[in-house]
Parts: sequence; structure tokens; C-alpha cells
Amino acid sequence: MKIKWTLMMLIIVCLLVANEKNQLARLHYSGGGDWYNDADALPNLASYLNNTLGTDFAIEEAPVVLTEKELFNYPFIFLTGHGNVKFSEKEVNNLREYLLRGGFLFVDDDYGMDASFRREIKKIFPEKKMVELPKNHEIFHAYFSFPNGLPKIHKHDDKRPQTFAIFDDNSRMMMLYTYESNISDGWSDAHDNPPKIKENAFKMGTNIFYYLMAK
Repeated sequence: MKIKWTLMMLIIVCLLVANEKNQLARLHYSGGGDWYNDADALPNLASYLNNTLGTDFAIEEAPVVLTEKELFNYPFIFLTGHGNVKFSEKEVNNLREYLLRGGFLFVDDDYGMDASFRREIKKIFPEKKMVELPKNHEIFHAYFSFPNGLPKIHKHDDKRPQTFAIFDDNSRMMMLYTYESNISDGWSDAHDNPPKIKENAFKMGTNIFYYLMAK
């Protein structure tokens, strides 16, 4: 266990040194959706990760757009919202290149963006399908254990929470999409979530990062 933890800390240090921007980035997209929703979610997650995993993320998110080369300075990009998501041809090409070059996109549907996101992601990877992850996938057990898979954080309706991913040709996860869970609502102070629900949201966020660093 000690050897595994030492290895993980070495990976963390290498990741932080290798990347110019030690910030979690949020995607500013077009289409009318509220890309800025829950503005304190990423800063709160960064603080939790720093305390739990010993990372050193800045407690301030970085808004990024797909048309600027600065996009490639951030290894992790977050996308959320309630409404329409739309990418231009240039944005489609840049996001595809970003993901194929090793970047990672985490998408959390905050209820209402599912149809538009699925439409746009097909433009980026027409040759690939989003694969639903089973509850025994390692991302649900990477650091904290979720035997039933993705936790339900914000109950919009009675649909079960689902997790989808897109992998590259070497089986590296490039994109993770959470649906009917809304874990980022649990990272924000704006919602009156019970302590246990809020803790599960942060724990699942930690699992995502731990899984990525282990890969």
C-alpha cells in the first residue's frame, strides 16, 4: 500500500510540473446554455482534492474557449449547464485534437443539455460511441468505493444515474459524461444538499481524478 501511495504521489507531482496551468478549467461554450452554472463548484472541488489527494490546484477556475490555443495548457476541462450546447466547426476540430492529444473532458448534465450534448459529441467523434460504464468499472472504486456505481446527487426525476465514456484507440478515457446524477451540484454551496449527499459528490469527483492520474 505504501509503495502504491508513493507511486501515486510521484504521478501527481509529474503531472503538476508538466503542465503550465495548475488549474481546473471550465468550458465556455456557445448555444445559449448556462456554461457558468454553479460558479463555486470547481473551486470547492479543487480545495477538496488538495486536502484529500495532496494536489496543489489553484482555488480558482480557468474559463476556456475552444478557439484559443490556451486550451491545450489545461489537462482537465469541465462542461456543465441546463440548456443548449453548440460547437462551431473550428471548435469541433480543436476539441477533437485536444482530446486525441491527451486532454480530458468531464461533462456533467445539470438537467436539460443531454440532447444537445449528444448531438455535438457525435460531430467530434462520429466514428466512436459513448459507452455506458458498469457499476464495477474501476472509476467507481478508484479511491472511494461506490458499489452501486454513480451516486444520485440532485434528483431531477426518477431516472437512474448513468455514466458514459469515450476512449481513444489505446483505451485511454478521453471524455466522461454523467447523466441524471449532477455531481457538480454537490460541489456547490448554492444547493441545500444533505451532508452525506454532498460528501458523495466530492468523493466521486476524487475518484475521477484518482482514476485519471493512475492512467
